[in-house]
Amino acid sequence: MGKVLTKTMSKQSLSPAAQAVLTAFAKASAGEYVNGEWEQDDVGQLAAALSALADQVTPTTVDPRVSTIRWEIVRIARELETHP
Repeated sequence: MGKVLTKTMSKQSLSPAAQAVLTAFAKASAGEYVNGEWEQDDVGQLAAALSALADQVTPTTVDPRVSTIRWEIVRIARELETHP
């Protein structure tokens, strides 16, 4: 899915922030073979996109309220990354 989405989206003009999120999604592992069958890793791609979103939207050195929002997004991404 990542390659198709990236190819479709790359035909349109994206802001640098949106492109960074899309690139993170596309570069994340799309899956792996388990017992000879391909298993898509949608959760891993979503986690990568959320992490990139946090980086693009909320810099690390801002007021505490914005930092709280950033770290909540990052926390959700990390939870998704570690969820089996």
